[in-house]
Amino acid sequence: MTESTPPIATPESAYLSHRQILVVLSGLMAGMFLAALDQSIVGTALPQITSDLKGLDKLSWVVTAYLLTSTAATPLWGKISDLYGRRNIFQAAIVTFLVGSLLCGFSRNIEELIAFRALQGIGGGGLMALALATIGDIVPPRERGRYMGYMGAVFGTSSVLGPVLGGFFAEGPGWQWIFWINIPIGIAALTVTSIALKLPHTRREHTIDYLGAAVLVAAVSSLLLVTAWAGPDHGWGSSLAIGLLLAAAALTALFIFVESRAKEPILPLEMFQNSIFTIGNTFATVMGFAMFGAIIFIPIYLQIVQGMSPTKSGLGMVPMVIGIFSTSIPSGIRVSNTGRYKPYPNVSAAVVIVALVVLSRLNADSSYWLVALGMYLFGAGLGITMQLITVIVQNASDPKHMGIATSTVTFFRNLGGAFGTAVFGAVLNSRLAHHLDATLGSAGGANVDTNDVHAIRNLPQPVQGQVIDAFSLSLHDVFITAIPVVFLAFIIAFFIKEIPLRTREGTPAPATVE
Repeated sequence: MTESTPPIATPESAYLSHRQILVVLSGLMAGMFLAALDQSIVGTALPQITSDLKGLDKLSWVVTAYLLTSTAATPLWGKISDLYGRRNIFQAAIVTFLVGSLLCGFSRNIEELIAFRALQGIGGGGLMALALATIGDIVPPRERGRYMGYMGAVFGTSSVLGPVLGGFFAEGPGWQWIFWINIPIGIAALTVTSIALKLPHTRREHTIDYLGAAVLVAAVSSLLLVTAWAGPDHGWGSSLAIGLLLAAAALTALFIFVESRAKEPILPLEMFQNSIFTIGNTFATVMGFAMFGAIIFIPIYLQIVQGMSPTKSGLGMVPMVIGIFSTSIPSGIRVSNTGRYKPYPNVSAAVVIVALVVLSRLNADSSYWLVALGMYLFGAGLGITMQLITVIVQNASDPKHMGIATSTVTFFRNLGGAFGTAVFGAVLNSRLAHHLDATLGSAGGANVDTNDVHAIRNLPQPVQGQVIDAFSLSLHDVFITAIPVVFLAFIIAFFIKEIPLRTREGTPAPATVE
């Protein structure tokens, strides 16, 4: 049974035919692929990059710089695209990302690479959100699920292809090609969107909320610096971490105050009065917390416990991509056919919980088929609602706020992922120290370099086996810790209201009872 909602005026003329959508979709997927690939391709090659640039001590900042700017810029891109039109702003994000990528490849030292990664992140923050917002412009919500499924598949493919390409370029042509490979993909995206993406846009009087934008960037930066730098490097209870947390809280309160008085707020606060918008973003945050954490730690299991190379571990994660493909596209088509989305978030969380139970039982002697089963279920669970939650939020939002509504989902998912990565990393480190002390003693455990995979592989027996067992037990703890988090998402999903998905005529269509 669904709740009724007043029809929201929709610019019907903006909707494209199926053939036009497929052409535009290729350009949007290319742009989204750039951002999704960057999240996984760089990590594999980081040791080689920082060694060549003599900056191993600044390794984490290569990732942190991109994370900071991309997350902080995401809602800004969404708002700007609502004001000035989607195509030009999407292309501006692509160009910014490509310029940053080109400069990253020409970096002569670690400081230049960090600065250019920050520039690349500014562009990357708009790619994924604006691609999804553009889908919202050209496809009515009732039909949107089937196309969103393809976008989810892009994310899954990049998660596996990234480590493979990263390892290949680092070992072969050179790590610079990790960044330069973005150039032809980005040019293709610019070409397709220039030719095929012509959307009507109504200019309206507005004032840009510069103060709100500045406070938002400062608040997000303070929060992410805790998770990506202060906590891991200086301790979660350090004065620096606590100070940044207090600063983030104060800046968030200031942001709310500024937005409540702004004529054209970056993030209109009345959007949070919509329960679907608020609960949908809460669900995205919690699932992002678990999703990014697990995606990062599965390769650790494959490389350290199973002994795979970075390239082979990327190929070893193919079952997860198959899982995403097997559910993201069919679930999107199902939602489009029936007009109902209510059950899917609950099913998604339930499948992910089963996957985490399977992953938590793996050890060094586990068959790869059991590993593949866990990864497949994990991918299948994510695929069900990876992009569907965006459709749900878009359908409940006013079309004039399409950009900010879409970018907010991406923003909260990434924010949850940053916290998930930090929390699960802290769990892994603390439990690893515990298990190493239990098997090798405090002195023996302290002498093992657990940050170097090659050093672990060169350890003599039986020490190597004991270290691998300690990693296996620690990863058990990580996956078990993720289970109650996903269960929380399962509970939250019950509170997502179902309203009819709008059609091309701009009016809700009755849901089909299956």
